[in-house]
Formats: sequence, C-alpha cells, structure tokens
Amino acid sequence: MSQISPEKSSLPKTSPSESYPVQRTGSWLYALWKFSRPHTIIGTSLSVMALYAIALATASGGVTSVEQFLGAWIACLGGNVYIVGLNQLEDVEIDKINKPHLPIAAGEFSRAQAQIIVAISGSVGLLLALLLGRYLLFTVGVSLAIGTAYSLPPIRLKRFSFWAALCIFTVRGVIVNLGLFLHFNWVLQKSQVIPASVWALTMFVLVFTFAIAIFKDIPDMEGDKQYNINTFTIQLGKPAVFNLSLWVITVCYLGMIVAGVLSLSAVNSTFLIITHVFALLLLWWRSRSVDLQDKSAIASFYQFIWKLFFLEYLIFPAACLLA
Repeated sequence: MSQISPEKSSLPKTSPSESYPVQRTGSWLYALWKFSRPHTIIGTSLSVMALYAIALATASGGVTSVEQFLGAWIACLGGNVYIVGLNQLEDVEIDKINKPHLPIAAGEFSRAQAQIIVAISGSVGLLLALLLGRYLLFTVGVSLAIGTAYSLPPIRLKRFSFWAALCIFTVRGVIVNLGLFLHFNWVLQKSQVIPASVWALTMFVLVFTFAIAIFKDIPDMEGDKQYNINTFTIQLGKPAVFNLSLWVITVCYLGMIVAGVLSLSAVNSTFLIITHVFALLLLWWRSRSVDLQDKSAIASFYQFIWKLFFLEYLIFPAACLLA
C-alpha cells in the first residue's frame, strides 16, 4: 500500500464555504445582468448621455451638472429594470419557449426575488426623479405607467400588435428624448425651448423604434402564437415584417441625410451626412446574409439593429458638438 507523501498531506484544504459564496455571488450578478436585458440598459444609458451632451451643446456659459446627469441616469436605469423585469414576471411560460436563458424562465431567480428587484428598481427610479425635477419625474413616471400597461393584466397591451408597438416607440422615441432634453435644458439654462436638432433626433428614434418594436417578435413567433400574443409577425409573416423593418430604418437614415443636406441648425451637416450614408450601406450589406429560417440568424440581426440604434446616440450628439 502506498503512503501519502508529507508534501501532499500538508497542503491546506479549501472548504466549500470559502469558494462557493464568490461563485454564487458572481452567478447572481450575472443573472441580474440578464434580467435587466443588457441591450435595453445600453440603449437607456446612451440616450441619457446623448441628451445631456446635446443640452450642453446648446447651453451657453459652459454650465455643467454632473450630479443631475448621474441622478437622471440612475433614475432611468431603475425605470428600465422595472419595465423589462415586469414583462419577464408576466411572460414566464412564454419565455420558457422563446427565451429560456432569462433568469426566471431558467430558474435562476424565484418569482419572489424578481418581484423584489422590480419593486426596488421602480421605487428608486421614481424617488430620484421626484427629487431631481418635474421633467425627469414626468419622463420616468410616464415610462413606468406605459410599461406597466404593456405587460400587466388586465390591460396587457402587448397582446395587440398595434398597441404593443405604440407603447415601445412612444417611450423610446418621444418620452425619453423630449423629457430628458427638457430636464437637462432646464437644469443647465432654465429653458423650455426644444431646438430643431432635438426634434430631428426624436423623429429618427421614434420611427427607428417602430422598426425595433415589430422586428423583435420575429424570433419569438413560436411562443407568441402558442400564448395568443397577436404580433405583426403572426399576422403578416416573417419576410413581410423583415422587409418592412428594413425599409423603415432606411427611411430614418434618408431623413437624416436630407436634414444634413438642408443644413439642420446646430448640427455639423457634413459629419451627419457621411455617417448616415455609411450606416445605411452597412444596414443593407448586413441584411443580405440573414436566413429567415434560422432563428439564431434572425436574433443576431435583431441585435445588429440595436447596435445601429446605439450608434445614433453617439453620432448625433457628436454632430451637435462639432457644429
């Protein structure tokens, strides 16, 4: 019989209590990240940053307010997590088919845990907005109200294709852009004037978000059909919705190019035209490789559309700052 060497017998033993808590904490944080729907968190963060930058570009005297920027950002993130979290709480069975990786559907969060996260997020968002100003309170409050009506029975507007799309592009397109700009513009220079550049961005995002709203249901067709969620994809079919989304986004880019040609005030027209021509060409080049019979390919293109959405919140403020 072999003997255990002194070297091996003297090695310290790691108990489960020393290693597992770190692993469990990391797993929980990753589940929370998935629960927050990262693409929406990124979109919300960029929108706050962009509207603050545009407000700075229009303000006189070099006034800044980092506290207001951070407060608005946290308030909007709280509202974001509330809205997407509530939707997951009401869609557990659908998500088990369409998005089984999400924390509640995957069993990483219990229903009670998710409810606590949603309640805390919504409360923090509303409380911060209340403290920071009426325009921010309007932005967060109306967004939460529409998000609640979108997901929660008995209203549950997501059951109806028109109302579901209206909810999404109203919040992302109108409420967020105009509400945040008014908030920052009031904080920086006590002005309620909305310049042409902000209206142009609002119209772009409004129409672009409509494309996102109808496209997002293409990869979820199976679960939506089973649970009677009447989306445009179910009504019109995948090819029709895909092409409609593509042309809607094309109209957005053409609109911005025309705005650049007409020399939109307070914007660097040359930069605006070049960047939007490039984005439009990239959209059509990427669309040619999408197989509508491949769910992963559709999901990948959907994430690409979100990247173009993110890009606009970088391009447009840059065009304003370069003016």
